[in-house]
Amino acid sequence: MSVLIDTVAWVRIEDGRILCARPRGKDVFYIPGGKREGTETDLETLLREVEEELTVSLIRETVVHAGTYEAPAHTEADTGVDTGVDADARGQDDTDAAPVLVRMSCYYGDYRGTLAASSEIEEVAWFSFADRSLVPPVDQLLFDDLKAAGQLR
Repeated sequence: MSVLIDTVAWVRIEDGRILCARPRGKDVFYIPGGKREGTETDLETLLREVEEELTVSLIRETVVHAGTYEAPAHTEADTGVDTGVDADARGQDDTDAAPVLVRMSCYYGDYRGTLAASSEIEEVAWFSFADRSLVPPVDQLLFDDLKAAGQLR
């Protein structure tokens, strides 16, 4: 049985590049967003996470669904989920480990304010398709769709 991490993400594209953020202590960039708290809706989670990470406010009326993606987690350490198996000990033939999957519901939306990294974000960057290898598998699926749609250069 797999473990599912349910997340939401803000897709912000400017000049053919997508906004990405690298949290403090992580070696990988993510599409901004995160996990819901309690009974939050996707929209409530998205509004909260974007403000916490990037110090801007999404304009609620402009938020529209861009797609939902599912893929294996980057690493177990990134998920914060204890599957009972040490990530370093996990091998391809380890059949006892519960796979960790990430589901990412993505949304476009306009914002108010000036984009800036909050205290929990080490770095923000604008990525093109050439930077695809710097993001986790679930984000790579979004990159593929954006490239195919001509939105990402």
